[in-house]
Amino acid sequence: MNYAQLAFSDATKALQEEFGSRKTYEKVEKFNVVYGLTGNETSFIEDQDHFYMASIGENGYPYIQHRGGPKNFIKILDNKTLAFVDFIGNKQYISVGNIETNPNVALIMISYPHKARLKIFAKAQIVSISENPELFEKIDPADYKHRPERMLVLNIQAYDWNCPQHIIPRYTTEEIDLAYEPNRQYVHELEEENKKLKKEIEALKKL
Repeated sequence: MNYAQLAFSDATKALQEEFGSRKTYEKVEKFNVVYGLTGNETSFIEDQDHFYMASIGENGYPYIQHRGGPKNFIKILDNKTLAFVDFIGNKQYISVGNIETNPNVALIMISYPHKARLKIFAKAQIVSISENPELFEKIDPADYKHRPERMLVLNIQAYDWNCPQHIIPRYTTEEIDLAYEPNRQYVHELEEENKKLKKEIEALKKL
């Protein structure tokens, strides 16, 4: 897997040459080769509750769609394959229609708290639930409220970590609650201690 070789077109290389970055990226093309997801990418993907996926329409235009669900709704089948359940939405079927005529997709996953983003090129395959119920049982987020319609299996062609510049940290309510839990516990302990001291003072007053 070499993300640079797949991503850099002749026009891209010409611009790199013009603006002085070609020598650096030429080395990346030659030597930055990986063989499937590592533990770093695996833990990052398993922590995601959303991502953006671009597909290509017959009209030549890319279409970008947001996909969301519970954490770990996109499953890692092996170090080169991802899969997720496609929930029923507004029934436009733009992404699915695009994939039927062109399986090439691009994903971008972002962790706002960690200011990190992962880019993935993949070949997408549409799989019906009835066609592979074993896979559905394996990847369906059963505890999450949703209506499953189909499955998408993504064969990873290449991936790369993107520059963290300009990612503004954002946090979910769950992450905020977790961060403030020690403070709440500390306040609770102070309140209990305060109640205890008040009782002791009241008891001393009665002596």
